[in-house]
Amino acid sequence: MMNISEVNAMSPKTFIATFGDVAEHSPWVAREADASRPFASREALVRHFEAAIRAASHDAQLTLVRAHPDLATKAKLTEDSSNEQAGAGLNTLNADEFARFTDLNTAYKKRFGFPFIFAVKGATKHMILDSFEARVGNDLAVEFETALSQVCRIFRFRIEDRVSP
Repeated sequence: MMNISEVNAMSPKTFIATFGDVAEHSPWVAREADASRPFASREALVRHFEAAIRAASHDAQLTLVRAHPDLATKAKLTEDSSNEQAGAGLNTLNADEFARFTDLNTAYKKRFGFPFIFAVKGATKHMILDSFEARVGNDLAVEFETALSQVCRIFRFRIEDRVSP
């Protein structure tokens, strides 16, 4: 784990290499956040990542949301996503649970045009399913904002795993 002084001392190339995967398959977020260095704290680092996403165009935000994998998928995941989903028990679903996740993933993407985003760290598969079932009925604008907020929670957790307070 590194401290904020070490983060601030990184070259832009090293910063992007270190944090480019924090926002799933979207190193542009780290490039944007890098422009705000030096950071006063880990919390400031997180806020600048969020500010980069919030300032982006709707198309860039949608591309970022769509870069996230389905939950409980058999597809190849990034190491972070794989570890996070395993921590929530999504790698040990029984056949009925897996079918439920698959059905919800399909219905959600059909309704909204992007995958269901949920920061699974600290959650159980039951909490995730409950949220999935509640959110699939949301309005598109509400759900898109919820998805962006969940993306921000995901990179918060990932930054907190890498940078000490």
